[in-house]
Parts: sequence; structure tokens; C-alpha cells
Amino acid sequence: MNICVFGAASTKTGPEYIEAVEAMGKAMAERGHKLVYGAGAHGLMGAAARGFKAGGGEVTGVIPNFFRDEKIEAIFERCDELIFTETMAQRKTKMEELADAFVIVPGGIGTYEELFEVLTLKQLGRHGKPLAIYNIDGFYDPLEMMMYHGMKAKFIRANCQLLYLIFTDCEEMIDFLEHPNFELGMTVHDLKDG
Repeated sequence: MNICVFGAASTKTGPEYIEAVEAMGKAMAERGHKLVYGAGAHGLMGAAARGFKAGGGEVTGVIPNFFRDEKIEAIFERCDELIFTETMAQRKTKMEELADAFVIVPGGIGTYEELFEVLTLKQLGRHGKPLAIYNIDGFYDPLEMMMYHGMKAKFIRANCQLLYLIFTDCEEMIDFLEHPNFELGMTVHDLKDG
């Protein structure tokens, strides 16, 4: 399956995030999956791409022309396919079209924007693709609290929590992505045995 990974391009992130995302990419590739992502060479985007390549996987990068023309971000040179778009909106749309599943790793405002777009589209029934948040080193704990607060205050529907899952274990996350009929309350053993 094509797994779309959204995450940081920052070169200032800690090594614990880089190592975890590289290992995640390698594990996904070794299980036969392909990467779709924003084509960056640095930060967690670059880590995902390096991990997929280390695991023997294919990498498709999608990036706006102006990133290249204005040298905004270094492009990962080992992409198997590189798709250029005119705008950021077209970039996201293309990644969403190519993806069979989404994984959100730690990132900044661009990553949050990507997360909430695919989450909103899923809530509106525009796609039914698995959506996982990889909570490395507790990075997304505050987000989980914010979502709970929004549900408790009735700004977010309670069933919104059924649209995505948060993981701290990479293998469990990949199991979830591979089993779109996964239900809350099922265990990894249920997935492997069923």
C-alpha cells in the first residue's frame, strides 16, 4: 500500500525523532509498503524516505515547483518518482489521492494542517483511509488532551475519536494500517490471529 507520511522538515529536531521515523520507514518498507510524502531531504520527512530506501521500498515525493526554484527545501535525491505541483494545495491533494493510508509523525504547523485536513475529509466522508498518529516520545500528548477537551466541550463530535488512532508502538501502528477493519478494543493478537 502507499503510505502517506506527514511530518517535520526541520533540521533542528532531536535525534530520538529522526531515529524513530527512520526505523518506522524501514519497517514499513520491509512489510511491502511504499512511501508517498512531501519530497524533503531533511527532518522527519528525510528520515522517512531514508528509512523506506533502507528497507528496499519505493519513494514518491510530491513538491511544489517554487520549493525547488526558490531553494526553500532540499529535495530527497533518491525518490523513485518525483511529482511537481504549482501550489501547496495541489501538493496535498496529490498526496491524498496517491495514499492508501496516512501516518502523522511529529511536526510543526504544516504537519498540523495536513493532519486536520485529512481528518476533516474523513469526518465528511470524502475518504475512509486509515489515519494513524505516531506519538514519538509523547509529542502528541497535548494534541490528545486538546481533542478530548474539544469533545468534552461539545465542539468536536465524540465519535471523531473513531476516525484516527494514536500509537506509541510502530509495529502495532503498521498492523492497524494493514487492517482497515480494525476496531477499537481489538488487540494486535486479534489482528494477527484473525
